[in-house]
Amino acid sequence: MRKSFAMRSLYIVSSLIVLLALVLAGCAPSAAPSEGSEAAEPAAEAKVYRIAFSVPAMSFPFFVHMEKQVRDEAAKIGNIEIITLDGQDNTTKQVADLEGVIALGYDGLIVSPRTNEGVAPVIQQVIDAGIPVVTIDRRADGVNGLLAHVGADNVLGGEAQGAAILSLFPEGAKIIELLGTPGASPAIDRSAGLHNVIDPAGNIEVVCQQTGNFNRDGGLTVTENCLASNPDVQAIVAANDDMALGAIEAAKAAGVAIPIIGFDALPEALLAVRDGALYGSVEQFPGGQSRTALQTIVNFIVAGTAPASDVVLLTPKLITTENFDEAERIGEIPQ
Repeated sequence: MRKSFAMRSLYIVSSLIVLLALVLAGCAPSAAPSEGSEAAEPAAEAKVYRIAFSVPAMSFPFFVHMEKQVRDEAAKIGNIEIITLDGQDNTTKQVADLEGVIALGYDGLIVSPRTNEGVAPVIQQVIDAGIPVVTIDRRADGVNGLLAHVGADNVLGGEAQGAAILSLFPEGAKIIELLGTPGASPAIDRSAGLHNVIDPAGNIEVVCQQTGNFNRDGGLTVTENCLASNPDVQAIVAANDDMALGAIEAAKAAGVAIPIIGFDALPEALLAVRDGALYGSVEQFPGGQSRTALQTIVNFIVAGTAPASDVVLLTPKLITTENFDEAERIGEIPQ
């Protein structure tokens, strides 16, 4: 009887050990699939599109703002890498940058050419290499296959400057005109717009017309020279704000208080408008240009959607104290 009881006890213990082993096996993690068995594929990472942003020079505050707006829009869209190419106000440098766009096989290019004749041929090469291109602010005339040009209507902006001169001097005046970089489409168009208005009037005389190359030092030097030979001028019209700000310095040093009109509505220029040092500046909405250009090229790269028009022009307006709150960058000026 003792032997029977011992046998039963051994059987019970053995059964409990087997049961415990089964429980533990059920709790263990599943084994890796054997060779040849199918495993779940990891989710594919979304493609990141590389888009070059080439401008004449990041030393110009206008292009610094444009680049910031492009990067902000890229962050909103997602999966976009912006590669900024600073032309350093040198056509040869910008041409080399765009040749690099081809060599590196970027997905797209947004470009503001320093000059049309100097940069347009390499833009054509980028397009011929199968890379979509949108020009911004400055045109590339004679190029075939551009996806779009996005900019402000610079002729209308120049006409707004001309209209302001006629309003200020209905009986006529002698003025100085500060031109932009020779060969740059904004320089050409803004001057054309100004003369579209003042030339037919017949009583506005441009007594000094020189290029300040869109930079402040150039505007300062040219204005100094023009004022020295024409001390009786009554106004200055500049093709951008950097030159207009240089003109303010020159006029102040010469003891001359005359209306000065700029173009671009930079924060520093808006501050000068607010304080009365600058009569006005033409707003061309560079942030709107930047975002529209990026949206246009991304829609094409990702979805194959071409823009409804290959020319998108924003309408500029002259900002003065009367409509100061309509400036795009009013929030950037110190209070």
